This record gives sequence, C-alpha cells and structure tokens, in this order.
Amino acid sequence: MKALSIAASGMMAQQHRTEVVANNLANMNTSGYQKRRVEFNDLLYKHGARKANAGSSPGELVPGGIHSGMGVKLAAVYRVNEPGTHKQTGAPLDMAIQGEGFFQIQLPNGEIGYTRDGAFQRNEAGQLVTHDGFVVQPGITIPPNTSNITISATGTVQVKLAGVEGPVNAGTIQLALFPNPGGLEAVGDNLFLATDASGAAGAVNPGGGGAGQLMQGFIESSNVNAIDEVAALIRAERAYSMNSKVLATADQMMATRR
Repeated sequence: MKALSIAASGMMAQQHRTEVVANNLANMNTSGYQKRRVEFNDLLYKHGARKANAGSSPGELVPGGIHSGMGVKLAAVYRVNEPGTHKQTGAPLDMAIQGEGFFQIQLPNGEIGYTRDGAFQRNEAGQLVTHDGFVVQPGITIPPNTSNITISATGTVQVKLAGVEGPVNAGTIQLALFPNPGGLEAVGDNLFLATDASGAAGAVNPGGGGAGQLMQGFIESSNVNAIDEVAALIRAERAYSMNSKVLATADQMMATRR
C-alpha cells in the first residue's frame, strides 16, 4: 500500500510550507525583507497497462491505463521580488530604493554583498556603514564637522561643512542591477550574494540604466502581508490534517488485512 508514503510526503511538504510562512511572519518587521513562497511538484507516476477486454483485439492500443501518483515533493522556495512600503524615519542616512536595484556592501571577507536595507550609519572614521559596520560601496566618507547631509534622488551625497560656503560633494551612491535578481543567494543579515543564476552585477547611478531612485529619510519595509501569511498557514494546517487522516485510514486498512 502506497498510501502511507504518499500521505507522509504530503505531511512533510506542508511542514516545510509552514516553516516558510513562519519565517515570513518572523521577518515582517525586517527592513528590506522579501517574502518567500513555496512551490510543489507531484512525484513520478506508476504506469500500468490496462488489460485487453472483449471490445479490443490483440495488438490494438487500449486507451487509458493505470497511472498511480506517488505523492508530492518540494520544488522550490523562491523570493517574491516586490518592493515593500516605504516608511519615513527622518534620519538623514536612511535611504529607500524607489524601484529596482540593491545597495552594495563590502563584506569582511572581501566579497560584495547586496541589500535593500538602507538603514545606514557613520562609523568612527565617518564612513557610511550598515548596522553591522560593513562599508557601503562605493565608499562615502562624511567629514566630522558636517552640519547637514543631503542625498539626492540620483545618489549624490552633499554635506554642509562649518566655515565652508556652499555644499561639498562627498561622493555618489551607486546601485547594483542583476539580470535575474531572484537568483541571488540569501546569506542572512539582510544580505545577498551574486550567483551564476543571478548573473553578474552591473553598477549604475540611481535613476539611470533601469535603477530606481533614492528616497532620503525613508527605509523599505518588508513586503510580507500578515493576512495572506495567516491564510496560507491555515491552508497548510488543513492540508496537513487531511494527510494525517489518510495516514490513519491506511494504517487501519492494513490492520484489517492482517
């Protein structure tokens, strides 16, 4: 009897779906987080030829046949690349991307990470860094005697220095674009790494080359919809419950046969 293994595969699939939903809900207040969605595939089928009957002669093909499904498997967990809502913070170094693109972050191992989380700060050297202290690329240094910071929609950073008339250009923030952003590898801490699936990164100024513009004083919230996730959780629980009933029924049938 295959019902036991089929029901078990369904229960394991729904368990994984529940874990993905739980992760989405846990990160609903994480800046720049993009929700994950689960996709399933049915497993291989067992094919059995239907025997000839009184209406068929030897050698003729009998339509139909027996095709028994073997259950379900996890096909993919992919990221939904939709921007979240923009939340105003008023902090001069907070930035949100209004459109496509990722901020570039220099990691301690020398690699470049990518993020949609634009909650930045200054370190002791005046460099623009993430909350973990990773330097934003290309490097932007804010002088210590700065009284005002202005970041334009196209990424130009200008500062007002004491004793200097007029704004001083401190650099330009660039964004990274990918042929397939869904292929980026999530490594935690709101960071992604480029992969063969994502393609190589192309650095462009905000507002150019298909990249979005920057919004100073805003951060991007997660794109998790709590109502949708709770509904998905209920559907997963019901599917899990139905598969468990199949498991119990198959066990009773096997006990009867014994």
